[in-house]
Amino acid sequence: MKGILDMDAYVFKNNRKKITDQMVDNSVFVITSRKEGNDDIFKQSYNINRNYFFVSGVMEFENVVVLSKINGKISEKIYINPYDEYKAKWVGAPLSKEEVIKRSGIEDVSYLSKLNVELDRILDTISILYLDLVTLGATDELDSEHLFANKIKERKPWVMIYNGRLLFQHARTIKQPEEIDVMRKAISITNKGLENILSHIGEMYEYQLESYFDQAIKYFGATGYAFPTIAASGLNATCLHYMENKDLAKNGDLILFDLGSSVDMYCSDISRTFPVNGKYTPRQKQIYNIVLNGQKLVFNTAKPGVTTRDLQETLVKYFQVELKKIGLIKEDSEVSKYYYHGVSHHIGLDCHDLCDYTPLKPGSIISNEPGLYIKEEGIGIRIEDDILITEDGAEWLSKEIIKEPDEIEEFIRSHRK
Repeated sequence: MKGILDMDAYVFKNNRKKITDQMVDNSVFVITSRKEGNDDIFKQSYNINRNYFFVSGVMEFENVVVLSKINGKISEKIYINPYDEYKAKWVGAPLSKEEVIKRSGIEDVSYLSKLNVELDRILDTISILYLDLVTLGATDELDSEHLFANKIKERKPWVMIYNGRLLFQHARTIKQPEEIDVMRKAISITNKGLENILSHIGEMYEYQLESYFDQAIKYFGATGYAFPTIAASGLNATCLHYMENKDLAKNGDLILFDLGSSVDMYCSDISRTFPVNGKYTPRQKQIYNIVLNGQKLVFNTAKPGVTTRDLQETLVKYFQVELKKIGLIKEDSEVSKYYYHGVSHHIGLDCHDLCDYTPLKPGSIISNEPGLYIKEEGIGIRIEDDILITEDGAEWLSKEIIKEPDEIEEFIRSHRK
C-alpha cells in the first residue's frame, strides 16, 4: 500500500472535481493551508488545513489553492512560498514548483506575492467567493479565514461570501480506493502498537503502557497520531475522554485504550479494553461480551441507506434488553446512566471526519464503538473498530485486531515478556 504522498496526483484532481462540481457558476473558491505559528517549526504536517491537503496533496504552510468556475470553465491555481535560504537551513526548503505540480496535478503554480492582485482581478468580474469557514461561537476570536472574509467585504461589498466547508463535508464523506488503502495501513500500524501493549501488559503506570504503543507505531512507519491516546485503567475508564494517563494500572483492573495512528494525515480510530493481569474476571467478561455482541449487531445493521442515528437506536434497544437481563437496570431510560455517547462517526483525514450527515453510502468509513461504563463497579469497556460501508453492507477494516476475550487472554499468556 502506498502512502498518500506517493499517490498519483489524479487522486487530488478527483478531490478537486468533487468540490468544483458543487460550486455555482461564476464563483471562486480560496482554500488556504494555514498560517504558520511560532510553535509549528517541528510539527508542520500535523497542523496543515485538512481541506487544503484534500485538494492539493501538499503539506506546507501559507499556501493557497484557488479554484474558479467561470462560464462553466474550471481553472485551478496554487500559490506557494518562494525558496528562502534562511528557512531552508532551519527547517528545509519548500517544495519547488515542479514538485508541487507533480504532487498536486495543478499545472498553474505561482508565488504568493501575486495572489492578492490576481484574486482582485477575478473578484472584479464575479460576485461569489467560497471560503473554508468554521462556524464560530459568540465568544470565539475570528480566525484568519473570517478576517480575510471581512477584508473582502470592506473592499468589494458586492461579493457574496459562501461557506465552502459545506462542500467539503459532502466531498470528504466518500473515500477513493487510494484513500481507503492508506487508512488500512494506518489501522495495520495501530494493530502493531496494540500487540506491543499486550506483549508487555501488567501492573504499571498508564503512561508506561501507552509508551509501548508509541514505540511500535513509529517503528512501523506511522507519520503521526490520530489523536492523543487514552489509556484509562479502573475507574478512569468510565470517563470518556480521560487523557491524563498517569495512574497505576493495578492487578484486577481493566484498562481501556482509545488510540490511533495516522499515515500522512489519514487516521485510524481503535478502542480495546484489556485485563491488566491477563485474565478477565467473570463479571468483567460478562459486561465485555455484552459490549462485543452489541458491536457485532451494529456491524450487521450498517449498510447504505442507514443513518448513524439508526445504528445508535439499534444499540440502545439492545442494551435495554441485555442490561435488564443481568439486573443492572429496570427501566429502559436507565441505559443512559451506563452508555452515554454515540456509536459511530465518520473517519478520514480527521478522526471525527467531515461528512454530510446523510444516510450512509458505499465508500464511507465510520467507527463502530459501543461501550458500557459502570462507575460503581470501576468497569469501563469500549470496543471500537473502523468499518467501510460497501454496496450491500459493511467491511471490518480492523478485523486483524483481536477482540474476543479468550483470544486476548491467550495472546497475553503466550506473548507476555
